[in-house]
Amino acid sequence: MEQNTIITRGLTKNFDSVTAVNGLDLSVKKGEIFGLVGPDGAGKTTTIQMLCGILSPTSGRAAVAEVDSVNNAEGLGGKIGYMSEAFSLYGTLSVGENIDFFADLYQVPKEEREKRKEKLLQFSRLTEFIDRPAENLSGGMKKKLALCCTLMYSPEILFLDEPTTGVDPVSRREFWKLIYDFISEGVTVFVCTPYMDEAERCDRVALMHQGRIIKCDTPRSLKQSMQGTLLSIKANPLRRAFEILRQEYSKVEIFGEELHLEVSDARQEERVGNLLTDAGIKVEDIRGIMPSLEDIFVSIIDEGPKEGQETEKNWQLLVPQRNDDSSKAAQETDYSVEVEELTRTFGSFTAVNKAGFKVKRGEIFGFLGPNGSGKSTTIKMLCGLLPPTSGKARVAGLDIFKHSRKLRSKIGYMSQKFSLYDDLTAEENINFFAGVYGLRGNVLKERKAWVLAMAGLTGKENTVTRDLSGGWKQRLALGCSILHQPEILFLDEPTSGVDPNARREFWDLIYQLSEQGVTVFVTTHYMDEAEHCHTIALIYYGNMVAMGSPSQLKEENLAGELLEIETPNPMGALDLLTEDAAYQQASVFGSTLHLMVDNAAQAAAGVKKLLEQNHHPVSRVEKAPLTMEDLFVALIEAEDRKGAY
Repeated sequence: MEQNTIITRGLTKNFDSVTAVNGLDLSVKKGEIFGLVGPDGAGKTTTIQMLCGILSPTSGRAAVAEVDSVNNAEGLGGKIGYMSEAFSLYGTLSVGENIDFFADLYQVPKEEREKRKEKLLQFSRLTEFIDRPAENLSGGMKKKLALCCTLMYSPEILFLDEPTTGVDPVSRREFWKLIYDFISEGVTVFVCTPYMDEAERCDRVALMHQGRIIKCDTPRSLKQSMQGTLLSIKANPLRRAFEILRQEYSKVEIFGEELHLEVSDARQEERVGNLLTDAGIKVEDIRGIMPSLEDIFVSIIDEGPKEGQETEKNWQLLVPQRNDDSSKAAQETDYSVEVEELTRTFGSFTAVNKAGFKVKRGEIFGFLGPNGSGKSTTIKMLCGLLPPTSGKARVAGLDIFKHSRKLRSKIGYMSQKFSLYDDLTAEENINFFAGVYGLRGNVLKERKAWVLAMAGLTGKENTVTRDLSGGWKQRLALGCSILHQPEILFLDEPTSGVDPNARREFWDLIYQLSEQGVTVFVTTHYMDEAEHCHTIALIYYGNMVAMGSPSQLKEENLAGELLEIETPNPMGALDLLTEDAAYQQASVFGSTLHLMVDNAAQAAAGVKKLLEQNHHPVSRVEKAPLTMEDLFVALIEAEDRKGAY
């Protein structure tokens, strides 16, 4: 019988009148990776801090590593490791010195320390950076170093709170490889994350919403639990198809170049096709697809009034046409952004190397790349904040070198943290940004009215921003960033951590902006977010390595095809496969293996035979849909194999 190493019963935490965690019942098995998944404010961090003995619950019981964590939190010492989202490394200390410091803190014996330190550095690929100050590491390397510090004393249970926030997919995959390596030592991992795609790496997942667990199972079982059928629809014009379907169905959303529609059963497919065809819409493809964990989350959370329900009827006020001369000049071309051999060097280091691309007016353009790849440098140049070393670019019809100051009135920017002032009210935030943009009088009054309506905050103008939910904050930040009617909007991980329903409402607003001619430039590490873009471009070491629509890049087979393999010991199977030169692009993905091959149908039998001959029984091996993360990592690894960088 499998032993449970974490058990909670009725665990509850109140903060004054707010119930952050409400009657939590969980059982986590020894040696498993357990994911607690939900948006910001769901209660994840409060839960993990109660389990670690940092917070005392209002009521309920919890046993962690056979210790009563409610009444005997001190007894957890030496049994658990906790890596918070803001894990504190010492920037002036080197990689090795940081590890030594935490080894001293945990009183790790000298002989064991050296062995463990060497192993951790090897697994994390940080050996060659042992003397580098932590402050000079990339975001992904800092996360791996923080994990090494946490693992110095071999805890029974490892608690990770949003461990890969802000980390690119390549670094994220390396981080998880490090975790999988330590699972073989019997460590139990309890991870909190707002990223539904990251949760797929866990053995079991609990979906958390408003302090409650709404469902708990393996990722595969959760995705198979959807009562209805999820259809993917390609139709032209897409927005018109969306409007037609929304009159008949409640669960429909635009997803890049496609619509995703949840229907009661597969027999609805013909009715949907006829509905669109009768409306004069060209239907290119309708097919059933496997739902994502986000689809499952949205389908089972309680139905209720949505924040900002006035959004749709007021959105037409949002982007009235600009009448200034530069706007007219910009509209004489089909492109809002035109980049030609754009280069930026810092001394002998080339941050951006002859980048070239064009972004159409009204296009949603995703800009992807690992940490340190040149994304931020490129965007600073496009915003007129950093002059290029060579090359040229026009943004909103303006030369970025000659008209950098004038350019700033044509662009809007919304950061991951929304750039709002938490101690100001919603209206005060709007007034502040309006002042920055020079809006006054009737213009300010009009803009303020539609921002409040769009955000669903009419009547809540005097609410302090910190008291707003993630979805309201998100739409308020969007409104503040487009008060001055910019032609181009830059979004930096705009939906990180927000409720999936709020995320979908937000993207609906972005699509409407796009249709009205606003160009949207998205930088993100969140691969589900990249799927919403019309076009994505991948930059690596300052070089553009791929560009196209998400479906186009997948269909072009630039990276190959994906095999998903289910076997009882995925880490052992991974070690075996990667000994073969033909199977180098393999990674553990939860309880399965993901393997990139040229042809999935041809490779499946050979892979199965190799594993089973070496005592790795295979219960399932099949071609799986290529995810954006698999594509991203495969393209980066292909560039690495070229040895050009």
